[in-house]
Amino acid sequence: MFTYELQSVTTQKPDIEVVTVESHEMSLYILRLTIAGRQGVVFDKQTTRPAVFRSTEHIRAALSECKVAYAELIHLSPYDEMIGNGKSERAMVLPLFISPIE
Repeated sequence: MFTYELQSVTTQKPDIEVVTVESHEMSLYILRLTIAGRQGVVFDKQTTRPAVFRSTEHIRAALSECKVAYAELIHLSPYDEMIGNGKSERAMVLPLFISPIE
């Protein structure tokens, strides 16, 4: 699996083809980015774990200087998470606007 370091993304400001935000437990968000055709999870360099965001505003702030072609929010079923099921067919995919609204 390919990974991106959050610190590198925020300093290099790449053109991002797709931002996929996965909602977990209603208040934790994990990012997957597609840059130059390569999809990967965003990791925090300091913890070597996936970078965790607490809100979509936190994500917008982190990616504010990157050009984002498309973004989506995948909202997993809370029921499936609660009982320990993996990915669900009931996931809801919504468009997400990363660029600040002017």
